[in-house]
Amino acid sequence: MKITGRELPILRQLRGYSRGDFRSDLFAGVTTGVMLIPQGMAYALVAGMPPIYGLYAAVVPLVVYALLGSSRQLAVGPVAMGSLLVAAGVAPLAMGNPEKYIPLALLLAVMVGMIQVILGILRFGFLTRFLSRPVLTGFTSAAAFIIGVSQLKHLLGIPLPDTNRTPEIIIAAVKQIGRVQPLTVALAAAAIFLLAVLRWWRPRFPGPLVVVGLFTILTSTLGLEEMGVRTIGLVPGGLPGFMIPAPDRESVAALLPIAAAIALVAFMESIAVAQIYSVRHRYDINADQELIALGMANVAGGFFRSFPVSGGFSRTAVNDQAGARTSVAALVSAGVIAFTLLFLTGLFGSLPMAVLGAVVVVAVPSLVNPGEIVRLWQVDRRDFALMVATFLTTLFVGVPYGILTGVILSLGTLVYDDSRPHAAILGRLPGTRSWRNVDRYPEAEEVAGVKVFRVDAAFCFANAEFIRNQVGELVDNLPVPGALVFDFHAVNGIDSTALEQLRLIVNELDARKIHLLFAGVKGPVLDRMRRAGLYAELGVGRIFLENDDAVDAAVAWINQSGTEETRMTQM
Repeated sequence: MKITGRELPILRQLRGYSRGDFRSDLFAGVTTGVMLIPQGMAYALVAGMPPIYGLYAAVVPLVVYALLGSSRQLAVGPVAMGSLLVAAGVAPLAMGNPEKYIPLALLLAVMVGMIQVILGILRFGFLTRFLSRPVLTGFTSAAAFIIGVSQLKHLLGIPLPDTNRTPEIIIAAVKQIGRVQPLTVALAAAAIFLLAVLRWWRPRFPGPLVVVGLFTILTSTLGLEEMGVRTIGLVPGGLPGFMIPAPDRESVAALLPIAAAIALVAFMESIAVAQIYSVRHRYDINADQELIALGMANVAGGFFRSFPVSGGFSRTAVNDQAGARTSVAALVSAGVIAFTLLFLTGLFGSLPMAVLGAVVVVAVPSLVNPGEIVRLWQVDRRDFALMVATFLTTLFVGVPYGILTGVILSLGTLVYDDSRPHAAILGRLPGTRSWRNVDRYPEAEEVAGVKVFRVDAAFCFANAEFIRNQVGELVDNLPVPGALVFDFHAVNGIDSTALEQLRLIVNELDARKIHLLFAGVKGPVLDRMRRAGLYAELGVGRIFLENDDAVDAAVAWINQSGTEETRMTQM
């Protein structure tokens, strides 16, 4: 759903819009907006930002995405994963200086958005495929643990290092166990218990807002702040003002890797959720348009005091269950947050930081998917190992290194698989024209003096030499004269390196009096063989549509060659 002319995607959604649609969108928007208030403030803590910035991140980005996005239910805003990545990228550069931290986070949002917009314009959405499911599963599982551990300083009421390396945080917490504030721990435990009960009892009920309101009143009434309970304190009111992040070359260069990681991870999370609800409600979304919409939301948000945002699983589910039919619901949610910023921020001054930490702790288990972990163990142990490697690297080395390790390992396994493709010797099933792998079908019959060899992959530079060696080993067991039928039915591409190796195979087999024939060569592969001159070199009678025809030609060639050799011997 690309923008055509002056028409925005939201205008297409509004065709035939009715009062019933507006009532549904209004209810959904208010419900999601109410949910966003405590969630946004809590995720701002994860990002290392003042809580108010969680609300800033839920105004302008929501409006921009609502206008440009093709998903009707996707709820954009601060999410746990993106917030963790912000902290991982900005904290080492800010070095504990809040005056430096916030501008860097805003700059990061602009950079993330620009990367997403550029990828969308160039239609490079396919790049997200390099983040495989095992990598994402391992990364999100580790991220859930890291996010939970990062809230210990709020849950225990003790100062802990600003780092994403969990061992450092845990060791520091153990060393300061004597400084833990019992009242803060009691508040956090009570909040966690109440949030868990409300989530189990009424999943659609705005439990976090109720808990935040309840403990804010309790803290203010009992004077818990004077007893050592840390609260948010003075919260500035008003809408986020325009601010231009001042980039410098060093900061941009340092933030670029984490910006690219956030851009891809945020888009993958968003598009996965958007696709679920587009299928459920029977409308189409455009991945490249989603990249542009999400990117513009981040760019605009960065200029209005927002850190990077993306579509969230839980909020989108609530938005859909509450009845969202179009992006008008997102505009209503943004209005709820704007109203809160204008008139209600003074109510949050007595909100304990421990309660916001509890909101985070209760939310992050949703990042872990035990079923997916079990499935990987059962289906593919190598993918399971890839998930574990990503998990451990993220947990013990660092968030950016976890993603990088996962991507490198994914590409490594892909290259390894391409370099050693599955191949099979085929035989004909009795009474049929079907050719099957003789290892899987013992009843399949081979033809004397002929080997039928199938490769189940594109023929490329990564596997060309491997395939050539496989052919060499195969023909060692063939009588002379003999024949090899190369089944190309599964070969959907061939590059220049493979073509050169194929030419060498032909010459080597001809020299050994092994006749090479081809079956099932696809049109694009045949075109490249013609352009490389290999088709002309092969001559007539070497390429056939089916294995049967190629084998018949091979047998005829063997018989003719045998007759000629016998005649030459007699002479």
